[in-house]
Amino acid sequence: MEVLDRHIFGIIIILLWLMLVIVKKLATGSLLGDKPNGGPLFWLVHIFNFSFLLVANPVAAVLLIVPGRPVATGALLSAAGVAVLAAGYMLLAWALMTLRRNYQVGGNLPRRSDELVVCGPYRFIRRPMYAAAVAISLGLACLTLHPAYFLVFFIYVALVLLLIPVEERGLEQAYGKRYAAYEKSVKRLIPSLY
Repeated sequence: MEVLDRHIFGIIIILLWLMLVIVKKLATGSLLGDKPNGGPLFWLVHIFNFSFLLVANPVAAVLLIVPGRPVATGALLSAAGVAVLAAGYMLLAWALMTLRRNYQVGGNLPRRSDELVVCGPYRFIRRPMYAAAVAISLGLACLTLHPAYFLVFFIYVALVLLLIPVEERGLEQAYGKRYAAYEKSVKRLIPSLY
């Protein structure tokens, strides 16, 4: 049964990954052409995201599909991993579909044509894409039990905590009181907590 579960989890990752690629293209009009408009921290996060989503996710699927690789042994850990992973992918897709043309990679200032988006998942948390990336990395770590995926999870948490204040200063500068009111009423990453 464990081998069957491993294969199914690997296939689930591939299907979720393909769904996200399609949603990204349809929602934002771009797959690989996005470039951050911020400084070195934004470029670092962009390269990390790019590598994680386009390389680490498919590699995790292969680790689960290929026999003989260590993976989560407990049904509870596997189920939690796939649930967190799927929730992360769905949240990321929802955020992309909500942002549409307002989406930009790593920018500390919105473009003139961008609007302040406060609907969809942005009604519940201000940074759903970051919450999704952290969830996806945690889900992969729980499924594969590979130290590299746990390291990726901790790196994501650190990068997100560094980047959010920088981006929020830019949003405050661009949208003023509207963003300040939004910031007071909606938590950053976890509804009702943080």
